[in-house]
Amino acid sequence: MIKSISVNENITLNHIPMTKLKTTTIGIYLSRELNRCEASKNAILPHILKNGCKRIESRTEIEHFLENLYGAKMSAGIAKKGNFHILCFEGETISDSFAPNGERLAEELLKLLLSIIFDTKDEFSDDVFLTERQNSITKIKSVINDKRIYANYRCQEEMSKGDIFNVSRLGYVEDMEKLTKEELYSYYKKIITSSLIDIYICGDVDFSEMEKAVKSSLSNIKFEHAERASETILQDKKEVNFVTEKMNVTQGKLSMGFLTHIKPADEDSIALVLANTIFGGGAQSKLFNNVREKLSLAYYAGSVLNRAKGFLTVNAGIETENFEKTKSEILLQLDEMKKGNISEEEILSSKNFIINSLNAYDDDQFEMISYYQGERLMQSDMEIDDYKQKILKLNKDDIVRVISKVTLDTVYFITGVIDAYEKNN
Repeated sequence: MIKSISVNENITLNHIPMTKLKTTTIGIYLSRELNRCEASKNAILPHILKNGCKRIESRTEIEHFLENLYGAKMSAGIAKKGNFHILCFEGETISDSFAPNGERLAEELLKLLLSIIFDTKDEFSDDVFLTERQNSITKIKSVINDKRIYANYRCQEEMSKGDIFNVSRLGYVEDMEKLTKEELYSYYKKIITSSLIDIYICGDVDFSEMEKAVKSSLSNIKFEHAERASETILQDKKEVNFVTEKMNVTQGKLSMGFLTHIKPADEDSIALVLANTIFGGGAQSKLFNNVREKLSLAYYAGSVLNRAKGFLTVNAGIETENFEKTKSEILLQLDEMKKGNISEEEILSSKNFIINSLNAYDDDQFEMISYYQGERLMQSDMEIDDYKQKILKLNKDDIVRVISKVTLDTVYFITGVIDAYEKNN
């Protein structure tokens, strides 16, 4: 069971005890409300900070320090969950109980991460800033290269117009190009003391010693009140939005966005997880077995649920001429579920799929942290065992009730430059 303590008004320290693995994983997450004005700064900042701090000044020295911690690892990046834009700093080392000379490896890694975030140098290096800014611009531009990911991204972008979820996780090229290192440094100094911060330590550690290390590292910093991001789910439009883009592709990419009308903390939220799993969440799902296997309409077909924002997306790779057939079959499978045409075998296999996925977290500390962090951000705070029990208790009536609330919002399709109609005419 997770243990949490408040370090101060902004910072929560969490311990997830795990003795099965021989490693300790640490994650520090600064959460901001999604905001177009901040997006590009948030996206680049973790990559700037990971290059050095006052304690260890260069990336090369950091790598050497990590190597001395028996090959410890450290990374930094950006995430988007619900209405939160999250600056992520993560590390992993072998468990203290396996340290050859009794070293306190987890504490050393924790102090490094805290130093990188809170004790950076007095200014950002020109070389580091220019390199990371260009890297960030390249990442934004490269999203389009994987059409499967791009189609899902564009579908969500169309669905979330008018909602803060529309803000890009990676920022914007035009904002990156105008950003200066002085502007970014000033922004950095503001947000490290005014953001919600969650620290997760997953593994076999002396939690009281880790608490002391956190409080000692932050004792001279004055924090300001941090506003929590608003909690909203996507809302209905007046009519279904259809968007088609022509690109030089040989395989069409279909992404369909549906609204669930269920908030993450609602009682029906867990039933929705099961309903989505039956619909398109695995090899046992209706979409996989009917759209892909039985009818051979798609190279891949599945659905992904976003509990935090109340929507799910169906993604399929198809031949262009199969667009209408595939779209109709996806809607038919949804309608079948609303009518209650769900077998006990489908329910059982989908429950097992979810339980097995949750059990797999025991072998992945990063996934375990991600689970609890997601629950906290959604203000659900559900223990994994409780989650499993809720899944197991669900029945067909629960599934039909939640899936009946699901409505089509957006249909996004990437088609070839020469589509089937043009070939035949």
